Amino acid sequence: MERSFVRPTPEGLKALSHPGRLRMLGLLRSDGPATATTLAVRLGLNSGATSYHLRQLEKHGFVVEDTERGNARDRWWRAAHQSTHTDSADMTTPEEHDTYDAYLQSVVMFHDERMQRSLEERRLLPAAWRDAGDLSDWSLRLTAQRAQELVLAVHELIDGFGEDADDDPGAAPYVLNLNAFVRPGVIGLEEEET
Repeated sequence: MERSFVRPTPEGLKALSHPGRLRMLGLLRSDGPATATTLAVRLGLNSGATSYHLRQLEKHGFVVEDTERGNARDRWWRAAHQSTHTDSADMTTPEEHDTYDAYLQSVVMFHDERMQRSLEERRLLPAAWRDAGDLSDWSLRLTAQRAQELVLAVHELIDGFGEDADDDPGAAPYVLNLNAFVRPGVIGLEEEET
């Protein structure tokens, strides 16, 4: 089954650059529909601020009202897509590049927070799940083209695992973050030396 995704405009990325909004969208994607009040409690925010952020996410197409739930008092929200895809090539102005960088900063913070929580809970997991995690890194020497090929190959591999275990009672939501980047300080230094 192919996952649905959204490719936001620069204005949409600006809206999603707010860490609280990114966390809200993540919760709606992973845990399903929720009210502003429920999200406020889970995120430690007040429900007025949460409602405002949800309306901003709705304005840019990240969330939609779940009309099958709730009543006139309680609005339920759900994620409109399963993932967000971005590409720096879509950014054309310096302002758009700044927005893209701000969005990526929020993503890094979100991943860092979630990884930290997973480490804090690690000892509470059954042994099989403790052993199913990994914090490895590799340092390879690649061209930009080979680096892109590697990232795409990893994406294809992950997508191949899909949702096969939805009905298996032993299955659990599993997160895999891919962090792929040029080692900081290398390319700029090499260019200055030549």
